[in-house]
Amino acid sequence: MRNTFLAMGAIALISFSACTSNNKKQFETKDTSELVSPDTTATAHADHAHNSQNSLDWNGTYKGVVPCADCPGIETTIVLNNDETFSYTGVYQERDTKVEDTGKFMWHDNGSVVHLMGKEVNMKLRVGENRLFSLDQDGKPIEGPLKDKYILEKQ
Repeated sequence: MRNTFLAMGAIALISFSACTSNNKKQFETKDTSELVSPDTTATAHADHAHNSQNSLDWNGTYKGVVPCADCPGIETTIVLNNDETFSYTGVYQERDTKVEDTGKFMWHDNGSVVHLMGKEVNMKLRVGENRLFSLDQDGKPIEGPLKDKYILEKQ
């Protein structure tokens, strides 16, 4: 019985010292470089003066075939003009449907997203180097297995 108490006491002492050692580590000061994640560092030093709007040759014609719920795809053509106007053409494959629209677009997200607003079209696209990336209704990147199908290439 005495051995049982000694063993339990030893286990309690070891457990207590392990907890104390972990608590000390939590309160030790660390080098500040460990406290900044790589993403934070990149953001902290990012040059906010450069964006898609003022750094890329964004104006021009973009084409691609985007997924369609009830047809093989929509042959999409978007023309972005320097005067912040656009034209849109969507031809539904294997259907006798064509949507054409024109209108103005606005820049969002510090010049990285264009918002096309016409009579038929209301869409947001992230502007990349010679590409437009379709965004969902909330302006977030499209996810899932078909996400790469929502990219239009500059012609």
